[in-house]
Amino acid sequence: MASKARLNRPPVQGHSEIDRGATMVYGPDPSSDLHRSNPRLFMTESPALPKSRQQLILAVLMLCSLLIWLDNTVLSTTLETLADPVRGLDASPAGLQWATGSYTLAFATLMFTAGALGDRFGHRTVLVTGLVIFAGSSLWAAYASDAGQLISARAAMGVGGALITPATMAILMWTFTGPARATAIAAFSTSAGVGMAVGPVLAGLLLDHFWWGSVFLINVPVVALALVGIAVLVPNFRSPVLRPLDPAGMVLSVSGLAALAYGLIHAGQVAAWGRTDVWAPIAAGLVLLAAFVCVELRIKAPGFDPRLLVQRTFGGGNAALGLLLFAVAAVTFYNAFYLQGARGFSPMEAGLASLPTALGAILGAPLGARLVRRWSLRPVAAPALTAAALTMGAYGFLGLRTPLLWIEILLLVQGLAIGMVIGPVTAALINSLPLERAGAGSAVTNTVRQAGSVIGIAVGGTILSIAYRSAIEPSLSDVPGPAQDQARVSAEQARHVATAIHRPALAHAADDAFLHAMHVGAAWIMLVALFGAAVLVAALRPAGKPAGLVQEPAHDRDTSRTEAAPG
Repeated sequence: MASKARLNRPPVQGHSEIDRGATMVYGPDPSSDLHRSNPRLFMTESPALPKSRQQLILAVLMLCSLLIWLDNTVLSTTLETLADPVRGLDASPAGLQWATGSYTLAFATLMFTAGALGDRFGHRTVLVTGLVIFAGSSLWAAYASDAGQLISARAAMGVGGALITPATMAILMWTFTGPARATAIAAFSTSAGVGMAVGPVLAGLLLDHFWWGSVFLINVPVVALALVGIAVLVPNFRSPVLRPLDPAGMVLSVSGLAALAYGLIHAGQVAAWGRTDVWAPIAAGLVLLAAFVCVELRIKAPGFDPRLLVQRTFGGGNAALGLLLFAVAAVTFYNAFYLQGARGFSPMEAGLASLPTALGAILGAPLGARLVRRWSLRPVAAPALTAAALTMGAYGFLGLRTPLLWIEILLLVQGLAIGMVIGPVTAALINSLPLERAGAGSAVTNTVRQAGSVIGIAVGGTILSIAYRSAIEPSLSDVPGPAQDQARVSAEQARHVATAIHRPALAHAADDAFLHAMHVGAAWIMLVALFGAAVLVAALRPAGKPAGLVQEPAHDRDTSRTEAAPG
């Protein structure tokens, strides 16, 4: 009994175990019936750390989160440079799709396992491991000699990111309690907005003055600073109840998504859907993902619980978010090549031109939450998602001489609409679940969002490649054979060929072909996002009382359910 008493007693300020950064386990006796029935209720017990130390821990966690958000945004500004045969890696469209998608794929499929690792080995241990992996793979990416090495390095960065994200939120939840926790989460969430705003501009600045690898190399000193702060300030919190690691689910989800993405991206490389090497991996991916769902249904405490998706509000809302993130990933991929390739913006100019999207998202989230409190979720989120879809369709009207002001207005409205959807809908979905299911619900929501991004990059890039090849073909009849093959790959390659063989008309034809392809892709992306809006309307359909109505929850109830991830 004495050992149990020591376990249950929270440490006092200045306790020697805190100063040593020892592993600390808090909560009631793990063998008790109360704890077994609802272990998540006791995650809110936290050590009485001094307020100044809590604030310093929050600053360190925000730095870790900023690192992830910066990396999510800098790559889009770097894509055009990576495609350049002289200044970059001569990466094909498929290579660039994989450079973006490999990170997101690893992040999506490993994140729900990372929380269980934190419970078992301590969240600080997992956070440090993730940061070390992230820094090492950033070095690898910075000095990659070809697209294949970059893709592998980006996948390793995704592994690091998957360990970092849930660990930072878990440490925040342990460090703060009560109203202070709500304030800390609000401050923590600002790192996403800062990363979205600073990332493209920082990437543009680095690319204008250094080689492309500098956008990855900048991660290393940030990680070093974070590791020092963690070593000095952060205790090694862990849960008294261990969650299973679910290795079978992890393997099936990774292999299923990878096979599906491979088939979709390969269709763009060969410009055909009916070939065996296209539909076979797509079919295999779908079978593996179906097996993943079956395995998770048979596990008592799965990392990804498909049962939650059967609920109309939760399942439909997540489907709508996945479709929105699909569209966002695809249109972001297009925008990078439009601004720098077709319009000829420098990386810095393109980064500055992208700022309205980040500004809109930053303003849209609190605006959406305020409107939801007044009118409920459905009349706010569904029109906002529809508006976001229409702004994506408006890319079909962009040309080589579209005034920059109109582009900036379009991006601002798009960011506002997306911000008004993602934050309020995510909060409503998690709050629609019982408290003991909130952790599982957060894992499902984060995984669906990231999976939507992976498939969006694959499908959006493939539509762009197929439509471009069809449009550029008539302009290649009098171009030498080897140059024809290179010009068919992408508009970036065609411009390079045009310069080498002194045919400016080919460069103009490449710009026109790219614009045609972007217009075709934008129409499909708009339809996907509009379908997401329709799904959201159905999911939030009133049933007795308005479904998905967001109320002002108590601080402990609201914040104990919040597990944000970049998305």
